Amino acid sequence: MDYLLNLNPVLQAFLATLFTWGVTALGAAIVFFFKKVNKTVMDAMLGFAAGVMIAASFFSLISPALEMADNLNLNSALIVTLGFFSGGLLLFLGDKVYNYFDNKNGGNNKNAKIKRCLLLVLSITLHNIPEGLAVGVAFGSVMYGIDGATLAAACVLALGIGIQNFPEGTAVSIPLRREGLSRKKAFIIGQLSGIVEPISGIIGAILVLKVRILLPFLLAFAAGAMIYVVIEELVPESQTNKRKDLMALFSLVGFCVMMILDVALG
Repeated sequence: MDYLLNLNPVLQAFLATLFTWGVTALGAAIVFFFKKVNKTVMDAMLGFAAGVMIAASFFSLISPALEMADNLNLNSALIVTLGFFSGGLLLFLGDKVYNYFDNKNGGNNKNAKIKRCLLLVLSITLHNIPEGLAVGVAFGSVMYGIDGATLAAACVLALGIGIQNFPEGTAVSIPLRREGLSRKKAFIIGQLSGIVEPISGIIGAILVLKVRILLPFLLAFAAGAMIYVVIEELVPESQTNKRKDLMALFSLVGFCVMMILDVALG
């Protein structure tokens, strides 16, 4: 802790977000435990991923966005609603653009799988950007002497986000494996979804005062993108299994796991 105290806040934020990225990589590494693609197991993990993302959307993104907006004396309902809808709308438009070019090229099932992978990775990556910014802002706020900002609080925030990133890394790599990617590729792409956290952490620490105003909108934006992917891709795909009831149960389990992590770690 003494070593950390003597570091520049930007470097502190970078190290903290390297940790959060590392935990994302650990979660993505779960894919190595699946040697063969068993449809039922993969559909169950897809349902689990959907539950994780729904819980993360509220407990990691929308709830903090509302609280931050209130603390900044912003219209929390308006900011969060606009952010949430904008995130979903972005992926909706991206979906339409992809389908347009896909149809011109004589779309096939392989292209549909690629689209699902792209939407999933994009939504989780968008989710990690405001989380990285939040960690950077927390460390940068200590430097600016903002009320309530302490190094201990910033470290706890980074720890909480890091642990929450474990199931999120899994939520990316397992569906990618289900779509036919090798375990190595699924892991690489899964952990890369978290690489934006160190980058955004540095930006947050440097531009702390400006980023604080944007954070509520960005958090809600990421939530909207995640919910769109869950409804558009993850849930429908998991429900192609004959055991639809069991797949739904796994979604509940994923939600509960993420909720417990979020609530317990604040």
